Amino acid sequence: MDAQEKIEALRRELEHHNKLYYVYDAPVISDYEYDMLMEQLIKLEEEHPELVTKDSPTQRVGGEALSQFEPVRHQVPLDSLADVFSEDELYLFGERMDSLLSAGHDYVVEPKIDGLSMSLEYENGVFVRGATRGDGVTGENVTENLRTVRSLPLRIENAPERLIVRGEVYMAKSVFEELNAQREINGEPLLANPRNAAAGSMRQLDPKVAASRKLDIICFNLQYTSGEPYLNDAETLDALRGMGFPVVPYTRCASVAECVERIRQLGEERNGFAYDMDGAVIKINSLAQRAALGSTAKAPRWAVAFKYPPEKKESRVLDIVVQVGRTGVLTPKAIVEPVRLAGTTVSAATLHNQDNIDRLDIRIGDTVLLQKAGEIIPEVLSVNKAKRPEGTEPFRLPSVCPECGSPVVRDEDGAALRCTSPECPAQRLRNLAHFASREAMDIEGLGISVCESLIDSGLVKTAADLYYLEPGPVAAMDRMGEKSAANLLAAIDKSRQAGLARLLCAFGIRQVGQKAAKVLASHFGDLDSLMAAGAEELTAIPDIGGITAGFITEWFANPQSQHLIGRLRAAGVNFQSLEERRDDRFAGLTFVLTGTLDKYTREEAAAIIESFGGKASSSVSKKTSFVLAGENAGSKLTKAQSLGIPVLSEEEFEERIQ
Repeated sequence: MDAQEKIEALRRELEHHNKLYYVYDAPVISDYEYDMLMEQLIKLEEEHPELVTKDSPTQRVGGEALSQFEPVRHQVPLDSLADVFSEDELYLFGERMDSLLSAGHDYVVEPKIDGLSMSLEYENGVFVRGATRGDGVTGENVTENLRTVRSLPLRIENAPERLIVRGEVYMAKSVFEELNAQREINGEPLLANPRNAAAGSMRQLDPKVAASRKLDIICFNLQYTSGEPYLNDAETLDALRGMGFPVVPYTRCASVAECVERIRQLGEERNGFAYDMDGAVIKINSLAQRAALGSTAKAPRWAVAFKYPPEKKESRVLDIVVQVGRTGVLTPKAIVEPVRLAGTTVSAATLHNQDNIDRLDIRIGDTVLLQKAGEIIPEVLSVNKAKRPEGTEPFRLPSVCPECGSPVVRDEDGAALRCTSPECPAQRLRNLAHFASREAMDIEGLGISVCESLIDSGLVKTAADLYYLEPGPVAAMDRMGEKSAANLLAAIDKSRQAGLARLLCAFGIRQVGQKAAKVLASHFGDLDSLMAAGAEELTAIPDIGGITAGFITEWFANPQSQHLIGRLRAAGVNFQSLEERRDDRFAGLTFVLTGTLDKYTREEAAAIIESFGGKASSSVSKKTSFVLAGENAGSKLTKAQSLGIPVLSEEEFEERIQ
């Protein structure tokens, strides 16, 4: 069997297992076995890049970032549905169908997934284009982002010459919760609900970001086929499922009364679905009858969407507690008498911040109205002041951290109060995970789960404790062992020489990310010189403004920061800059890197550019000075050529850095 035959066989096998997993929920191999098959395919494709195709399962990781989304005019409009909000309105819909359709008719009822509607186009069984709904007539081309969705088939067998399918991209509730937990660790704003998270992920210009969000898709309509026509909707859904599409679960109903009963059942079951659903769809099953009924200017006449009302219940506030999150933000939470709400028992609700508490005028002892925001997060909607007990007092957040006693400050760009201590116990996990992250000290193997284990076992309280770990206690942790412990300790030891720029980034000083850390390391050369600098000297440095300078001086003045630095110094962590400025030949120039270089990784090339005083950017614009292009350069090269920006080959780049 030659390479092409092996590659095709592996692709078929992987797509077969995708279908079993995503469509039939009946996997026959483990995730590890699947990953091993994928590794074989990746290796073969790396050896034979000329055999890589866009429909290969390996292409789901995301390609080059786009500069914008192109408009797409839908061949078949993606109509929206008219909403109804009561069972009476459902029966009125049934009466209209009875009056308009002389022949007998039945219905299909299915969950209404709360996601992002998409048009999916296939030619000769290969996925060629995907677009958002947009205004129903014109959407945006998000093909590259859709390729990253594992549950979307990139190739289908026995397909007609042309096929257009409508589906809903969504983020599973479990994935949404994981994503928000990670964003909290990273100090990023939390996402409101799974739909917003899915929509934001699908509209990322960098497909690699979309790939990291673990989106799913479920299909609910056959828009167009060049093959044999179907008679009814149920038939098309069964056919799509047979082709390998994840398809919405549907129920055929002989009457509107049966539809109403099924909609009630879905309402009771909806908290058990992997995805958010905000309603149910009822539609005529016969495709010929649909064509006869047609559409209004706004929506088809043959279907309506029933919207479930958000469940709201009253409860009494027993207490208001203040928690310190992993980013140091103080979050007030109302402890309420337990109440059953949207499928779960709620005993606490977020109050967000002091501004929200003041707006609601919420006090301990109040009776409040609760609702789950996005069916996920319990929140207080209002206070029933008629039931307020006498003697209640307005609630104020504390001026010091309830965990460590350090002063708290209000964010200048928001309403959050934040603990100023770098060693606050509540921030341990976030601080430790950030310290070890790739952009900071780059400690391989020290991910979130290992950080949690180190903290839970009492081995680590601050990042400095990493450099004092012993093999025995680390090996004794759950799922660790001697070999894993040895690898982890070797990676920690290696990070001692990461250099000043990475260390500054690892400290987590507000507004000091990778870029500012490199600027500071290059300017001062060592940590002690930076610590001795005042605000005036800091603001004289390009890219360091007054607010950032204030955050830097405050952080170094904190006694807990000084304690952390002292222990890192004693552990032999390098406080010197590794970025030795060679000269300023690239000063004022901005480079964009694209494609694959032979002698350097992109990170290495960017470091060389910065060592000569230049800047490395991720996107091409009129301000770009040069584009450094390697093999398989993509849209960045095309845009640079259209703007007349000089393009350097790797050889020309080397000539400039001699």
